[in-house]
Amino acid sequence: MAKPLKLFSWNVNGIRAAVKSGFFEEFLAEVQPDVLGLQEIKIADTDREKMKKKFSTQGGPASGWDFKSYNEYWHPAQKPGYAGTAVFTKVEPLAIGKGFVAPGKTNGNDEEGRVLTLEFEKFFFVNTYFPNARHDLSRLTLKEDFNDRWLRHVKQLEKTKPVVTCGDFNVAHQEIDLARPKDNVGNPGFTNEERRWADRFAAAELVDTFRLIHGDQKNIYSWWSYKFQARARNIGWRIDYFWVSQSLQKNIKDAFILDTQLGSDHCPVGISLEI
Repeated sequence: MAKPLKLFSWNVNGIRAAVKSGFFEEFLAEVQPDVLGLQEIKIADTDREKMKKKFSTQGGPASGWDFKSYNEYWHPAQKPGYAGTAVFTKVEPLAIGKGFVAPGKTNGNDEEGRVLTLEFEKFFFVNTYFPNARHDLSRLTLKEDFNDRWLRHVKQLEKTKPVVTCGDFNVAHQEIDLARPKDNVGNPGFTNEERRWADRFAAAELVDTFRLIHGDQKNIYSWWSYKFQARARNIGWRIDYFWVSQSLQKNIKDAFILDTQLGSDHCPVGISLEI
């Protein structure tokens, strides 16, 4: 039987900063994910090529931009220095799709580069950076529309084969998913509307893999504010997830949050998938 696939997701809050802090040497080279979804890359294709060219003369992976063992697929936002997603994979996909479209189809309307779908032999991999509702909740309606389109996209893909979804969902689903739930009721990421959407994901037969494996384990988070020494005090939120089609539930052998990995205000989350 083939070894389980190691699938990871990480909001790097800017790929430049992640590379500078040892993204390649300390994570890719050591953890060796088979597939890695990145969110909030904050870099345009032209700027990324400039960075690669700038460091190419330094030689070797120490430059940080040497990802030779991975196939790279980038979906930057049209707005410079904002949002965007990418996937690094050792397994070459059959097709890719940018936005709310099936892989291999015409690119969808996704100016912020939030959805990147790869088709593999036995499953689809949907990497997503969900919108933030903002502190004044001015983007809550936009986010609800995005959630609706995302769920329809996933369920359409499921008509062909199972789906593995990952990313920064920008919501703490249950009170157990953040350190101070009572203080954050109604705040972005913990509004009733956003939490109801997470309920809808579960009702649509998608499985939160971390809760599947770890049940009601507490005090495990994937994001911490840069303020008030929140990470050192573990005052965090679990807003980064792997949700999978219910038919894949039996294939999830482990789920993990690498909360000691630095380099962003988020940490990597992942699953071990036997398929």
